[in-house]
Amino acid sequence: MTNVGWIGLGAMGSPMASFVARAGHLVTAFDIDPQKAAALAGDGVKAAATVRDAAVDADVLVLMVATADQAESVLYGEGKAAAALRPGSVVLLMATVGPDAVEAWARRLAETDVQIVDAPVSGGVARAGQGDLLIMVSGSEAALATVQPLLDVMARNAPVVGTEPGEGQKVKLVNQLLCGVHIAVAAEALAYAEALGLDAGATWEVLRHGAAASFMLDDRGARMIDNSNGDIRSTTDIFVKDMGLVTAAARAKSYPTPLASAAEQIYLAGRRAGLGRADDSSVIEILRGTVTASN
Repeated sequence: MTNVGWIGLGAMGSPMASFVARAGHLVTAFDIDPQKAAALAGDGVKAAATVRDAAVDADVLVLMVATADQAESVLYGEGKAAAALRPGSVVLLMATVGPDAVEAWARRLAETDVQIVDAPVSGGVARAGQGDLLIMVSGSEAALATVQPLLDVMARNAPVVGTEPGEGQKVKLVNQLLCGVHIAVAAEALAYAEALGLDAGATWEVLRHGAAASFMLDDRGARMIDNSNGDIRSTTDIFVKDMGLVTAAARAKSYPTPLASAAEQIYLAGRRAGLGRADDSSVIEILRGTVTASN
């Protein structure tokens, strides 16, 4: 049994924390919305009043936040989690923030004998709710041994991709390059079908069973055709962030990413058109020409 501090109970963080608690681990969770932790009380999650309260007795502090700035605030800003962590504990960083940030935190945490495991997740809300995530893991052997019981609960597959924090982020950026391009090209293809006078739904149904199929065409394509309930499973803003991380890391290596760069512009156009907090499938509206970027 592991004493787990948990920061971030969003659409994916909540079911992940719930799985960990129901597996018998002691989870003390904090979110800026107190009701989110309270809603998990039935699964055994204890609500923390502050970030520090979640961190102070933790063997493992899980960060399931959205951005590097949020993680920095949790660890060294207003949250002051790093100062509350005891020597020998581990930070399990599950957000997509890019390798530079994780490498910097690893150096700073090491000064107080705290290790970090770099473990960004992929799979979306539905798979988070099934304990079926892909988690790309890097860190020292000792730190990995500490967090492995948690990974076993949350993931279908948690391959160790490196021994140094930051290597998990690098693999996740490759993943996000593919995901971001796949969503954008699915939107382009289905809007193209409509422009040709085809029924997008019927066309999607044919293509999803052939060589052009992909998870993103199947999953996001369904919502591009019909999302009458306005379901939000992953926002456009997430891919604005992630494609920005992809292209920034590529530029640092003088590596061209023409397809990722084109996809990034579609997400940016979606944010400017007011779709930032909408489901990322809504970027099809940019290709359809039904919404335009506002000034």
